[in-house]
Amino acid sequence: MSLMKTLLGATATLAVTAGLASAEPALIFDLGGKFDKSFNEAAFNGAERWAEETGGKYREIELQSEAQREQALRRFAEAGSNPIITMGFGMADPLTTVVGDYPDTKFVVIDVNWLDAPNLRQVGFAEHEGSYLVGMLAAMASESGTVGFIGGMDVPLIRHFACGYAQGVKAVNPDATVVANMTGTTPAAWNDPVKGSELTKAQISQGADVVYAAAGGTGVGVLQTAADEGILSIGVDSNQNHLHPGKVLTSMLKRVDVAVYEAMKAGADVETGVFSMGLAEEGVGFAMDENNASLVSEEMAAKVTEARQKIIDGELNVVSYYTDSSCPVLDF
Repeated sequence: MSLMKTLLGATATLAVTAGLASAEPALIFDLGGKFDKSFNEAAFNGAERWAEETGGKYREIELQSEAQREQALRRFAEAGSNPIITMGFGMADPLTTVVGDYPDTKFVVIDVNWLDAPNLRQVGFAEHEGSYLVGMLAAMASESGTVGFIGGMDVPLIRHFACGYAQGVKAVNPDATVVANMTGTTPAAWNDPVKGSELTKAQISQGADVVYAAAGGTGVGVLQTAADEGILSIGVDSNQNHLHPGKVLTSMLKRVDVAVYEAMKAGADVETGVFSMGLAEEGVGFAMDENNASLVSEEMAAKVTEARQKIIDGELNVVSYYTDSSCPVLDF
């Protein structure tokens, strides 16, 4: 009997060890759903790329409420997922509460760079640099001299987008007007395409003929209404040019997909610390493809490409909302 118990115990130990060795990564999408055609969907695309290339599997959850954030972190950690990848600044407080309880688990958070934990990888982006470039394109494409910006939840991150965008617009046309609105002050602002549509119509009534949406799923309503009303839009995070071919001027790419892919590829050995992805790291940029080729002339593309290189080389400074009070003043 004792021999049987010993054999069973050894078998159980091997099973547990094997499970830990092949721990699946986990991905926690932010509010708005993984098919928001923007921030979350970029993360999904990165995870799917990893799965297709490696044949690996990952766990996932689409959050429905704020209360689920900590619950999801603990559920995946208890299940042995490693690393656990989380999306959005809304995960900052839950991570602060949870990561210390699971020191052997690696956590990754996208859009946070101010936490202090040895088992946490934080990835931020220079959204203002990419937004500067699409702001230049907006100003060059505008015939009215008035362009719009529609943000999602009114938080410093989205004002960071707006700050860069307005600088790019003003660099091309110092006399241009930038009309700006935020969708709301709660997480619901990320998934309200109806409100996005209403704000777009309001900005059109103020003369805007190009509107940049940095609003997650809400941006779907912005892009749709812009196309319906005959003005141009600018997408964000993912390449959204294909949603309305010939109507989306460009998309400000934020390579969330790359950040997620690299984290999954590294697995439990993912390097922790704070990392930034800007133009120099190809973490942000602007999208050109067959869907917007007719909207961006060679001259426009050349000017933006030149500005991109100057930013990388340090010859052109795009001020950050986080660190510089000289951002253009916008009336949200």
